[in-house]
Amino acid sequence: MSGRILSHRLTPLLRRGLLARHMHSVSSRTGGLLRADGNAVLRGRAWPVGANAIHNNVPAVRTISFARILPRIALKLARLPAMFGGAMIAGLAYIQYQANQAGNYAIDIFKRASETATDAASGLFSGLQGVAEQTGRGWEKTKEEMELPEWMQKILRLGEESDSGGGGSGGEGGSPKDNRNAAAAAAATASAFGYDKSDEEDGRRATQVAIDDQMMVLTRKMIEIRNILQTVGQSSTLTLPSIVVIGSQSSGKSSVLEAIVGHEFLPKGLNMVTRRPIELTLVNTPNAQSEYGEFPTLGLGKITDFTQIQRTLTDLNLAVPERDCVSDDPIRLTIYSPNVPDLSLIDLPGYIQVAGHDQPAELKQKISDLCDKYIQPPNIILAISAADVDLANSTALKASRRVDPRGERTIGVVTKMDLVDPERGASILQDKNYPLRLGYVGVVCRIPQTTALFSRASGNISSAILKNETAYFSSHPTEFGSDSGVEVGVSTLRKKLMHVLEQTMASSLAGTRDAISQELEEATYEFKVQYNDRPLSAESYLAESLDSFKHSFKEFAEHFGRPQVREMLKNELDQRVMDILAQRYWNKPFDDLSPPMPELDPLTDLPKADPESLYWHRKLDASTSSLTKSGIGRLATTVVANALQSHVDRLVASSTFASHPYAQKQIKEACTTILNDRFFSTSDQVENCIKPYKFEIEVEDMEWTKGRENVSHVLKDELRACESALKQVEENIGRRKLKDVMSFVDKVRKGDVVLEGDGAGGAGGFSSSLLQKAREGIFLRDRAELLKMRLLATRSKQCNNKKNKYYCPEIFLDVVADKLTSTAVLFLNVELLSEFYYNFPRELDMRLGRHLSDAEVERFAREDPRIRRHLDVIKKKELLELALQKIESLRQLEGRNFTKPSQRPVPSKESTRGWSLF
Repeated sequence: MSGRILSHRLTPLLRRGLLARHMHSVSSRTGGLLRADGNAVLRGRAWPVGANAIHNNVPAVRTISFARILPRIALKLARLPAMFGGAMIAGLAYIQYQANQAGNYAIDIFKRASETATDAASGLFSGLQGVAEQTGRGWEKTKEEMELPEWMQKILRLGEESDSGGGGSGGEGGSPKDNRNAAAAAAATASAFGYDKSDEEDGRRATQVAIDDQMMVLTRKMIEIRNILQTVGQSSTLTLPSIVVIGSQSSGKSSVLEAIVGHEFLPKGLNMVTRRPIELTLVNTPNAQSEYGEFPTLGLGKITDFTQIQRTLTDLNLAVPERDCVSDDPIRLTIYSPNVPDLSLIDLPGYIQVAGHDQPAELKQKISDLCDKYIQPPNIILAISAADVDLANSTALKASRRVDPRGERTIGVVTKMDLVDPERGASILQDKNYPLRLGYVGVVCRIPQTTALFSRASGNISSAILKNETAYFSSHPTEFGSDSGVEVGVSTLRKKLMHVLEQTMASSLAGTRDAISQELEEATYEFKVQYNDRPLSAESYLAESLDSFKHSFKEFAEHFGRPQVREMLKNELDQRVMDILAQRYWNKPFDDLSPPMPELDPLTDLPKADPESLYWHRKLDASTSSLTKSGIGRLATTVVANALQSHVDRLVASSTFASHPYAQKQIKEACTTILNDRFFSTSDQVENCIKPYKFEIEVEDMEWTKGRENVSHVLKDELRACESALKQVEENIGRRKLKDVMSFVDKVRKGDVVLEGDGAGGAGGFSSSLLQKAREGIFLRDRAELLKMRLLATRSKQCNNKKNKYYCPEIFLDVVADKLTSTAVLFLNVELLSEFYYNFPRELDMRLGRHLSDAEVERFAREDPRIRRHLDVIKKKELLELALQKIESLRQLEGRNFTKPSQRPVPSKESTRGWSLF
């Protein structure tokens, strides 16, 4: 309908004042969109004649709809152009019309569904009713939050009429903000206790809401204290009670827990799936928008998908070997949700009557022992029994009677109440043969099946269970009504669990406080005597260890420079020179006893050889080429890198990191990473700088003199090594016996004695092993004699001049080695040492400093047993102080009520049984 037509129709009515009177009468007679009971809808009467353009389509309106303010709006808009005012009224009427249509459609669907009374129709109604309610709430919220322009506010003068319609700010209802806060608090406790959210009121008085709020706060604080004491975990007296859930495998134990949580999250399967205790902590988060779970010991973070929680629990339980079937290692799970109460629950494997063929015979006893371990005082026992099983045969009640014969800390829960007659179910809950001081609670935790149109998926199932349960118990008011004297429903069970847990924890807090005080005194005394009150943390210990190690490394870097590298590399090249001389000039080991081939130019003839002899010239040139072209760059870099790695390993062994495998690994990897990064570039640089020596080598007189002196020391060292090895052989077989067998071998090699065969099986009355020792002794003896001869030659006048280098190959090769060393050290110092000394401390900071998480730092510090004991004492002391502080805060909270003094009710017998901490 256009605004022009609407304004044309409204003008005569506005002049006569009929529209305002008629709208007032309509608004006073119409009901809400959905009444509290959800069963009745009132429709408004048609508009008067003259407004027939829209009167056929106007639906019923809510009491707080726009019909109440349309007259005022129309009167205000009389000053504006009629077209503009009519357009605005038409828009508002259209929005109101759409909202009412949604509600009417939902109610029609409900009426049709109630006639058929089938499960599918009930599920469809629930979905459509939720849509209608959400639409109504969204419409009300839109009207409350809609901001009108300033010119519109001036026209309507909303401020002048704020007190019309009843209830100003000074009335009993209080300010809207206060009312909203109170409603939010009531909604939080209502959701935690399991009241139906669809109800406009949860049936609790304001004083009861305040008591429930206070109880939730107290329970949460005591659960926090319990978790702290569990962390300390060094004394059986430092405990607070939990609710232990026991029952047979078919009693519905998992369904009860899932109904309390509101999600299907426990492992399920055909075989025995629950094999480990599940320590479940429920934390109420009233202001949270999401529900999630955490496994504190696994570090998986927040898990919002409860099917993922179910899979994780299944995997953790199935990880127990089948030969064991059950384990006492608990699984800790914490669930945060605005729809759960603050509770501490322990789910245990269900009792079995007979072990299966693939299960150990002692499984029944193992489960019983595990349950007996957890149901000891002061824990509360939640004994689950099915209604279709006689209580006399209830395994859970039998187990609870063993440890709680008077039934003072046992709550009986009877499941599957809808499977027996109401009279039978009521008699079970009133059972006198097995009385429990905390009584019995009957529940129907079966989750109703839904159709595909509005499937439950993985959402919260509390509402579905509650509606199904309420429908059953309300249909039998005589047996389960408020006057029947029995307790039924998951919401009742939630509230009872919170009350019992809170009272049990409160009653044990006094003794726990004394135990904490005693433990704290002992921890304080130990901390003072053993550690002199020295504060220590994992972070400070790591920082001190790292600083001490870097200080030691700095001292090493100051004493390991070019002189040390030069000496080390020169020693390596001296050994390389000795190897080349032994290969080309000196005697060699022999393997058989056959006479040796005569040498054409023996080394003994070198001092008398022709200076122009090509044989000795080529021999020295080949030896020099072997030295310069043997990969000096790679050799020098390898020697220095190995030396650095060895020095770092020694520093680690003498530091506090010696007892930390993780730190040792990180330090070694840091050292290896830097050296590997610089290895190839350094070896290439060294190889390039010594390249000229591969083609021509010039020797100065000073270099020759220095080489002559140095080679004498090297030959002496080699001579001492040969003599020491020969002496070792003599000690092994005896000097006389070695002398005899060596004499025999000398005769054979000279041809004085003829052997048949090669002597592999022995000869001359000597065994093959003795002949082997004799060959070794002869080789060492000849090598020693040759070294003595060459040592005398290097000291002769012939080797005093560098021009006679072919007569003195030892001196010349030593000079070449010295030149190679001096050149290589320059680049090793720049390319390797300086880079390593600069980057290594920074790499340590990266690996053992900034990038370690708190858990890794804690794990590092606890690798040292001495530091672990120190940290344990400090942590125990801090946790005990925190627990004692929280207990004192509970003491201050004792007796406090959230209601105002003028609103406090007269104490009744029920209220006087409140808890008292001290």
